[in-house]
Amino acid sequence: MFKNVIVRRPGRSLAEGITSAPELGKPDYELALRQHDAYIKALEECGVKVTVLEALEEYPDSCFVEDTAVLTKRCAIISNPGASTRRGESVLMIDTIKKFYSDDQIEYITSPGTMEGGDVMMVGNHFYIGLSARTNEEGCRQFKEALEKYGHTCSVVSLEEVLHLKTGVNYIENNNMLVSGEFIEKEDFKSFNKIIVPENEAYGANCIWVNDIVIVPEGYPTVEKGVRDAGYKVIVLDTSEYKKLDGGLSCLSLRF
Repeated sequence: MFKNVIVRRPGRSLAEGITSAPELGKPDYELALRQHDAYIKALEECGVKVTVLEALEEYPDSCFVEDTAVLTKRCAIISNPGASTRRGESVLMIDTIKKFYSDDQIEYITSPGTMEGGDVMMVGNHFYIGLSARTNEEGCRQFKEALEKYGHTCSVVSLEEVLHLKTGVNYIENNNMLVSGEFIEKEDFKSFNKIIVPENEAYGANCIWVNDIVIVPEGYPTVEKGVRDAGYKVIVLDTSEYKKLDGGLSCLSLRF
């Protein structure tokens, strides 16, 4: 169960964030704020304490805090983002993380290693890390080494099509996993109960489990039905403005 969540408010600079889908247009800042308000409210309904950080206008993508760190029950690992324009975000997250973890529980990914938290999926005591355009082999090696110091295990999953691992596969506890695209047939995930996400709802694969409630993005009925049929209570949220920047539900928080 999670006790804490960290989020960061989007800034007006959000419109200048990194995107692979410019055809979706620029995000509407006021709408993005309202969607962020709803996100925080939903998290609180799941029974966690939400720490809300101020916007960082100098970092347009900084509301996507998931990429700055990986927070486990035993340690925190500060990332070194593969997107060079985002590396300062991780540094600015350290003081907040030190409110929850002692110095001897904090590890750091350092250059030439790169790692973004969106490439990391926790399944109990085991962590999958995606080898991607943003997380390189050296980053994977450092991450695995850091986890093992604290008794965690780790395996690497090569990505071929998506930006981050959790763009296409997300664990929602109880051996259940949402899978889309290249992950449907991945050997790494053969032992899980798979909720198959159709190609036309691929964005909907990025759901988050928070204390037996699954938060699902709005507009993906097959995904929502699959999660409900698996026995979960569901909260549906509109994330349209974050989708324009390749961001989803998991990207907007650190849950621990």
